Amino acid sequence: MTLEACLEIRREFDCDLMISKTALVTGASRGIGRGIAIELARTGARVAINYAGNAEAAAEALSLVKAAGGDGFIVQGDVAVAADRERLVAETMEKFGRIDLLVNNAGVAPKVRADLLDCGEESFDRLFEINLKGPFFLTQLVAKQMLKQAPDAEGFRGRIVNITSISAYTASINRGDYCMVKAGLAMMTKLFADRLANDGINVYEIRPGVIATDMTGGVKEKYDKLIITDERGITPIRRWGKPEDIGRAVRAIAEDRFPFSTGACFDVDGGFHLHRL
Repeated sequence: MTLEACLEIRREFDCDLMISKTALVTGASRGIGRGIAIELARTGARVAINYAGNAEAAAEALSLVKAAGGDGFIVQGDVAVAADRERLVAETMEKFGRIDLLVNNAGVAPKVRADLLDCGEESFDRLFEINLKGPFFLTQLVAKQMLKQAPDAEGFRGRIVNITSISAYTASINRGDYCMVKAGLAMMTKLFADRLANDGINVYEIRPGVIATDMTGGVKEKYDKLIITDERGITPIRRWGKPEDIGRAVRAIAEDRFPFSTGACFDVDGGFHLHRL
């Protein structure tokens, strides 16, 4: 049997593993969230594609999910709003009957990068509500739903993945609010991992580096220089990250590749986290 034939059998096997799995991915209409949704779809997963305001982008993401072999639906909701969080869970349950995977991906950057001594409360409150408070209470809702679900053959009721950032530990004094909420999300991962491990729910953190999305489009020239042009570069892997890089990491978790891990952080950052001389 050729290597190509073996790989095709493996892909079919992987698809069988995930065909009954369902995922709720927040902020899935574009960027990293869309990359995650498409990668999950390649395994046959059903995906609830959450979006806050861009319905056209969400519809496009759903088309791409279906083209990749998955299924799903789009659901509008702002994770910062309690009623919207409840509706996200309710609509996903109505459509799928269960939630096997929650991916807390939705997040925003500061509208204005302000020095630490000048940044205001409005920006801080906005980032806290969307990037930390929203995921915390959505995770609380989904975890309670997962606890009601029958465990799978390995005894697991679900998986939860938090998408953070290298900003969780890298100081950026012109966007301190963003760094602080991402650090909070990293600690949230550990807290829920500890609380839910004995209930068959594992929790993970994926920590992206510099990823090419519309969020980073405004600083493209800066990071082209830092990653590619500079003699050494800030990352050993001399390229921008792609949304599918994060998607593949989430897929590995969704496929139960790490059953004996919880609270773990996976750096998907081109090696940025390495301390180099």
